Amino acid sequence: MRSLPLGTSITVSPATTTTTASSKSCLPPLSVSKKQPPPFLCSSSPRVSHDPSLSKSGVCRATQVVDLFSTLSPEIVVREARLEDCWEVAETHCSSFFPEYSFPLDFVLRVDRLVAMLSGFSIPPGCRRTCLVAVIGGSADDTFIFGSEDFKIGGFDGKFSLNRGYVTGILTVDSVADFLPRKGPLRQRRTGIAYISNVAVRERFRRKGIAKRLISKAEAQARSWGCRAIALHCDLNNPGAIKLYKGQGFRCIKVPEGANWPQPKTSPDVKFNFMMKLLNTPTMA
Repeated sequence: MRSLPLGTSITVSPATTTTTASSKSCLPPLSVSKKQPPPFLCSSSPRVSHDPSLSKSGVCRATQVVDLFSTLSPEIVVREARLEDCWEVAETHCSSFFPEYSFPLDFVLRVDRLVAMLSGFSIPPGCRRTCLVAVIGGSADDTFIFGSEDFKIGGFDGKFSLNRGYVTGILTVDSVADFLPRKGPLRQRRTGIAYISNVAVRERFRRKGIAKRLISKAEAQARSWGCRAIALHCDLNNPGAIKLYKGQGFRCIKVPEGANWPQPKTSPDVKFNFMMKLLNTPTMA
């Protein structure tokens, strides 16, 4: 979806890649290959198609970890990401947007994204950015949580939970406005409009309403920041994502002819819909 300065990046790339995810990131590369992999922050186009040829677990193929979560607490809880979620956030992002990567490149890519998340997320004064996660098998309240919200590393708060659950989906929302059209002859940064990116759901948890819940939480977060609208870029070649966002009340905004509106920095072949929603617009059931 769009590019953000997230910190150090160790760039890798296989000989061939078919990545179609849109993304936003400006990570300064420490190149170990001639090609640079797709950036960390990806388009808000969630992965909603099913490809049986891909791993159904969404687990890092570098470790072949079998993730277990409590069957006694199956409800999905959407909350802000914590430090303890860092690896699973990076893993969800990479397995959703770059599933064609294999060991050892998939492992290096996950480490790259992890370092970017922990060292990045620098934002202008007065702006906000939050990473949201949908977890299953965790506690819906703060009974088993300790730590402080005031302590943050990157976009993660410093709280820890004894029953944190398993990350099934992620989303980033901010008020930085890097990918919104600037206003006036001085090209001033727009205010009052939040922006969604990095929407990803692990493959085996798709079509369960998780993306909708993440979007709803992002809208609530934007309202708490005083934003009057929320926007995103969606890959034109992802009709499932476009349908999802329209169902949530987003509408396509036509870019004026000849206008040079900012877009996510991904493959030059990827085309986007710019979509926006007024935060007082009701969503469809």
